[in-house]
Amino acid sequence: MHQLEILYRDDYLVAVNKPAGIMVHRSRIAAPRERFVLQMLRAQVGQRVYPVHRLDRPTSGALLFALDRASASEMTGRFARKEIEKTYVAVVRGFVAEEGRIELPLRADVYKGPNQAVIKPAQTLFRRLAQIEVPYPVGKYSTARYSLLEVRPVTGRMHQIRRHLRDIAHPVIGDTRHGDSHHNRFVRETLGCRRLLLASVRLEFSHPITGQPVSITAPLGPRFCRLIRRFDWQDRFPSSWAD
Repeated sequence: MHQLEILYRDDYLVAVNKPAGIMVHRSRIAAPRERFVLQMLRAQVGQRVYPVHRLDRPTSGALLFALDRASASEMTGRFARKEIEKTYVAVVRGFVAEEGRIELPLRADVYKGPNQAVIKPAQTLFRRLAQIEVPYPVGKYSTARYSLLEVRPVTGRMHQIRRHLRDIAHPVIGDTRHGDSHHNRFVRETLGCRRLLLASVRLEFSHPITGQPVSITAPLGPRFCRLIRRFDWQDRFPSSWAD
């Protein structure tokens, strides 16, 4: 069985580098023989693990679990109270402003009956790390423009980063649900990158038992890194993020 890359482990917490394309835990939309990070990690460490947050199936990167119920309850609460600093890297369509804050409310993934959508506030911060224009026609334009972003979600709504970046007209490349099909096809077929270009690269928090600061860094996967190198962006972020 494929082994997950363990980024951090002590007596209370364990973090892994979740591969793109794998769900965190079983759900009603999963295929009958699909693998899940929760089950894979439990088998790998030989004990029960408790998820304290989640990443979308196509998103890769730092994913934290607790090793006991008390630590799980504490860390789940910290995520809910916005006490965990989360950093992502994304490649998006177009030239983005140097930095910004997106404050657009999002419909929550909660069913309250017909015409009773639950709308919740959501905030996402971003900083542009690099940009490029490539001489290939995509859609109605003669060239294609892309930006590399560092993204920090303040809240944690479902698909928040993907939905917020779509709402400011800079969707994440490779996003088949909220993205641009023309650019997705170009990057997939011409540049050979077949994944969502969104990754969780760092989690920062104080330890639930010791109180000491913890910083967990997840390197980007090989397909993401190949595109970064192709665009000559490898020097635009810390070397620890490179695969």
